[in-house]
Amino acid sequence: MFSDLTDRLVDNTAFMGYGAAVTPSPDGPLVFVTGHGEANRLLRFEAGRLVDRSCGVPADSGRQAIGIAAGDMDADGLEEVYIHNTDSYDGQTETTDLLLDRINHKGRSVWYDIFGERSNLDRGNQYAGRSVAAVDRFGTGRYGMVIASYGAALRYYELGDDREITDMADVVGLECDCYCRSLVAAPLVSASMDLFVGTDHGPNRLFRNENGHFRDIAGEVGLDETECNCRGAVAVDGAGGFGVATVGWETPNKLFKQQDGQFVDVAPVSFAESTTARTLLAADFDNDGHQELFVNALGEPNRLFGKRDERWQQLDCGDALEPDGCGTGAVVADLDGDGRLELLVVHGERAAEPLSLYTVQTDNGWLRVAPTTQYGAPARGAVVTLETDRGRQRRVVDAGSGYLCQSEPVAHFGLGGETTARREPRSITVRWPDGREQTVRRPESETVYEIPHPSASID
Repeated sequence: MFSDLTDRLVDNTAFMGYGAAVTPSPDGPLVFVTGHGEANRLLRFEAGRLVDRSCGVPADSGRQAIGIAAGDMDADGLEEVYIHNTDSYDGQTETTDLLLDRINHKGRSVWYDIFGERSNLDRGNQYAGRSVAAVDRFGTGRYGMVIASYGAALRYYELGDDREITDMADVVGLECDCYCRSLVAAPLVSASMDLFVGTDHGPNRLFRNENGHFRDIAGEVGLDETECNCRGAVAVDGAGGFGVATVGWETPNKLFKQQDGQFVDVAPVSFAESTTARTLLAADFDNDGHQELFVNALGEPNRLFGKRDERWQQLDCGDALEPDGCGTGAVVADLDGDGRLELLVVHGERAAEPLSLYTVQTDNGWLRVAPTTQYGAPARGAVVTLETDRGRQRRVVDAGSGYLCQSEPVAHFGLGGETTARREPRSITVRWPDGREQTVRRPESETVYEIPHPSASID
């Protein structure tokens, strides 16, 4: 299925990389890639090529970065970027994390570290962790950052109006002192942003958002898997509500579907088969109107699954098979604006390897929706529903999923047409984390809709 575009990466030297995150800028998407013991990369699409523009504070070559996510923590309409550094496998670390903010300095955007401000010098995270996710717990358009700490308690940082960073995990009920690996921040069981936590050795957790505070209900709904080494996890569109797919390290993979208030594993044998899995992505790579599941592996071939005749089946991975790749992370985004998703794969745990870039060559139709918050930043955690003449598709704007990663803050829909029957759009409905909704009737295909929060249109 995938075709190789890696030749579009400029100066793509071997790299000890882990996580990646995509955040918008006036000049197009920015892709941060964390470097473990070497400089982080900041990729921008310029003249048909991906160029590394990282320098100064974002490069941060003196620490060992792993997980990363973006979100508007200070309600200024721009996303901050949280980079988790860890020099220890578990427990306490010597290094602290980065929280990057942007300011306009002499007409250009300059990054600086909020943890480096005087009031925050003693507030840095010094615990080993893995993934990072952004959570808007009240739906106000202001996000906090969850850090899946490994061998230590879960962290949840909020940024106050006084610019002070505070760990609020205990206060808001995100109490989890275990071997946390992956995070999925999405409205899984409530109308607000809930939080799934995948762990080593189980049990996994599902924190239901109850008016801005959280309660673990994994045992009540069947997600408290105990015999797992969870790595990647992602929300998947389903008839009864969003499901959850997980991949494990040498433990069975799961595909949970919501049914009568419970999560039931419906994974086919081919998907459930144990691998050395790392990141998991859900996206409509071929624009046929159905999500595919991409499993990024470490030292084994990558795998791809899709729905054919309403059943999940293993598909041909094409150039993205990477049978000997040291995969660590992966993200999706439409980097060149052509309506087809690019897949960026990061490598480097066992050996330094170049990044890989892939796409699917297709003429299938598409439609993209980019909702924004009350302040104009990406509305991560918002749910976008597309109604067509052939049914319904839903996407949640990525706030943190996969493993160590966070994909573009856009709901991407394929409409088919070349390989399947063409779907004609009838309406788009956006539901923000505060429950507000807005509908666009008769949207046009091959269009990107930027939809502001309803309150942003009121003078």
